[in-house]
Parts: sequence; structure tokens; C-alpha cells
Amino acid sequence: MKKKYSITRNIAYTMIGMVTGTVLLCWFLNSTFLESFYTVNKENALLEGFHTIDKAVINDTFESDEFDIAFERICSNGNISILVLSPDAQVLRSSAGNSEKLKNQFYGALYESSNKHASEVIKTTDNYIIEKQQDSRLEADYLVLWGTLEDGNLVLMRTALASIKESVMIANEFLAYVAVMATVCCAILAIFVSRRITGPILQLTKISKRMAELDFDAKYKPNKRQNEVDELGEHMNMLSATLETTISELKSANNELKKDIEKKEEIDRMRKEFLSNVSHELKTPLALIQGYAEGLQECINDDEESRDFYCEVIMDEADKMNQMVKKLLTLNQLEFGNDTLTMERFDLTELVKGVVTSSGILLKQKDITVTYPEESVYVWADEFKVEEVMTNYLSNAINHADFEKHIEVTYEKKEDSVRVCVFNTGNPIPEEDLPNIWDKFYKVDKARTREYGGSGIGLSIVKAIMESHHRECGAKNRENGVEFWFELDRDCANNS
Repeated sequence: MKKKYSITRNIAYTMIGMVTGTVLLCWFLNSTFLESFYTVNKENALLEGFHTIDKAVINDTFESDEFDIAFERICSNGNISILVLSPDAQVLRSSAGNSEKLKNQFYGALYESSNKHASEVIKTTDNYIIEKQQDSRLEADYLVLWGTLEDGNLVLMRTALASIKESVMIANEFLAYVAVMATVCCAILAIFVSRRITGPILQLTKISKRMAELDFDAKYKPNKRQNEVDELGEHMNMLSATLETTISELKSANNELKKDIEKKEEIDRMRKEFLSNVSHELKTPLALIQGYAEGLQECINDDEESRDFYCEVIMDEADKMNQMVKKLLTLNQLEFGNDTLTMERFDLTELVKGVVTSSGILLKQKDITVTYPEESVYVWADEFKVEEVMTNYLSNAINHADFEKHIEVTYEKKEDSVRVCVFNTGNPIPEEDLPNIWDKFYKVDKARTREYGGSGIGLSIVKAIMESHHRECGAKNRENGVEFWFELDRDCANNS
């Protein structure tokens, strides 16, 4: 958002406006009320002097030395000319050394008072009259008081009124100079003060902008003298830290949610794929069982040999289905962690020998030779599950052995583990299929797998068993065949 006015400019305009307004107000007051105020002050000075003289007459101190001092003070402080006359026009007291000259001036003032154009009555009482007079000869204004004291004597008092209009003009001109200087000083001061004020605010503005862009590295640095802005800055730092933590937690939660969604989608995909594969695998044996069962029911062949053949097919297909279901249950228990491991120490060579011996008839039928190490190798694992791994590897090797028809079991000993390798001569597995052979129901050669009754689950069980042991398994092509391997923990104390 584009800012229209900066705080610095607003503060400067405000302070300059206040100074200018103050000067203009002073100019208006001077022009309007200063003259009246000055006249009232002069009038009060005359009245105060009149009452002081009258009081001295009443107290009979008019001729005392003490009153002489008071009389001089009245004349000098108020710049007042005073003349006290007896009823027969004898001068009783005068503020001037030349009493006659002062008397003549007052007589002239009396003449001026008779001219309505040259005088203006300001105030009238039984004891005195105050007039504003203009001396045409001197072109000056005066305030004149005519009064009668308690003893019947006449008092004449006069004070000059300076040219108040000229004074107002001079004062206003002075105010103009003051206004210019004050405006310049105010502008400089406003910029300095506003920068002191707006500096932290601008810092907070930049921080808030970076926070809006999710950048929480910027922190407010408070001044030595703490104020409300610094307190706001500290709260901004706290808000920044809280937002950073919260957004980080939200991102982590969002990532976890994405993973959960992906996992759910993957599980859903696997579930659909699993149902499709199971349906496909069960479809063929169920069709065969149904077909041969209907043939028996309809007595297509009445001879005993045909009936036995039909029954053998039905039993063979039912056995394949039973084996596949058992393997699926085993795989399900392994994948969901429902099957616990029984870790024990056993001789791996004895286990390999037992698996080879149990497959002896099948090996003899297919004219396959098998070699394996004779030395004892002790490992730590679940013997029953390792036997299942070895059985799957050997069964897989028997079904795919070709050319020389030879199977070789070897050990690769490491510091704390042993790798068991099962190699069979034959055609290699296409490289693009190697990563997928561990997936459920994946078959490289479907026709051949169907021929020997494979379900595509055996290697998935092997992988699940090895993952439960936190060990690895794998397969690789060799020059004249394929090698499958898995690793187990060695019992180093009893192995050479």
C-alpha cells in the first residue's frame, strides 16, 4: 500500500502550523486589544495616584516628608504630571520644578477639553473626570484627570499616551520576524524530533513487512531508554518468534498430512491391486476345479483312470489355492507386524542342509545338482523364518535352473554379518524387472510361473521377513545365471 503522508511530514506540518497559528493569534490580539489594554492601564495609574493624594489629605499627611516620597513615586512610576491648586489658584504641590509652566499647560488642557473634537470623556464621577485629549500643538494624546480633593483643593493630573498604533505595528513587525525564525527552527526541530520518533516506527514497519513475507529473521532493537514503541517492538519480536514456531509446526503437520494422504492413497492402490491380483490368481484354479467337478458330475468319462485324473487336477488346484492363501496370511502378518520374531542362535549350514535334503526328490527329478558349504556358521535370527527364506530361494532356483542345471549356495562373511547367496544357472532376469520382483504377484515369466504353480508371493514374503530382521536382501544377474542373497547377524564368538 502506497503511503500518502509520512509521520515526519505530518509532525513537521503540525508543529509549523502551531507556531504560525500562535503568531497569528498574537498579531490579532495586538491589533485588536493592545491599545485598549494600554489605555486602561494608564487610567488605573491616574486613579491610583488620585486616591493616594486624596488619602493623604484625609490623613493630614499631605505636607509630610513621607508623602513627598510617595508623591515622587506616583509621578515617576506612572510618568504622570500632577498639580494641586487651592480654590484661589495657588499652587500647593507640583511635580515640575516650574510650577507656572505646568499651570499654563493645564490651562491649555482645560481649553482643549472644551473642544469636543479634541477630547473624549472616558469616565465621570462626583469627584473626578477622566478625559482623553489630543494636543494639536504637539500632536500627542494624553489622559487627563480633573478632580476635587476632600479639602476642596483642585488636583490636575496628566499622562502622555504613546502612539499605541505605532507600537502595535512595531510589535506586529517584530512578531513577523519572530514567526519566520520560529518556523525555521520549528521545521528543523520537527525533523529531528520526528526522526527520533519515527525511526523505531519505520524499523517496526520493515519488520512487519518481512513478517508478512514469512521472513522472521528480522528483530527489533530497542533503545536504551525504554518507551511505548520499544515495548511494542519487544512484543513484535515475541509475535515473530511465536509465528515462526507456529508456521513451522503447521508446515510439519502439513507434511505429515501429505505423507498420510500419500500413504492412504498408496494403501488404497495396493488394496485394489491386491484384490485384482488375488482375483486373477484364484480365477484359473477355480475355473479348473469347477470344470473338472462338472465333468465328474456329468460322468463325461466313466473309466476309473479318467476319474482319477479329474480328481488329481481338482486336488492339485485346490492345493495351489490353499498354499497361496497360507502365503498371503503369512505375508499379511509380517507386513502388519503381527508376527513376532523368536531370536535364537543356530547353525546356518545345518539349516541349509535340511532345506536341500527336503527338496531332494524334486532336485533328482529335474536332474539339478546343488553344492553348499560344509563349515558351520552360527547366526542370530528366527530359525523358522530363515528356513522359509531359504526354502523360497531354493524353490525359486529349482524352478528356473537351466543349462548346466546347477545351484550353488555360498557364504560371504563380514565383520558382524554373513551374506547367504543362492545361485542358479539359467536365463538372467531383465534388468528393468529386478526392482519389481519383490512386489506381490509380480511375475517375470507368467507362463512359466503358472507351469510350476508359482503365485508371485514367495519373494514378497522373503523381503518382509528380512525387513522384520532389519536386514537386507537382493538379487543380481551373473554371467551364466541369477543370484539371490540375504544377510544375517553373525555369532562372532563362535565363528572363525
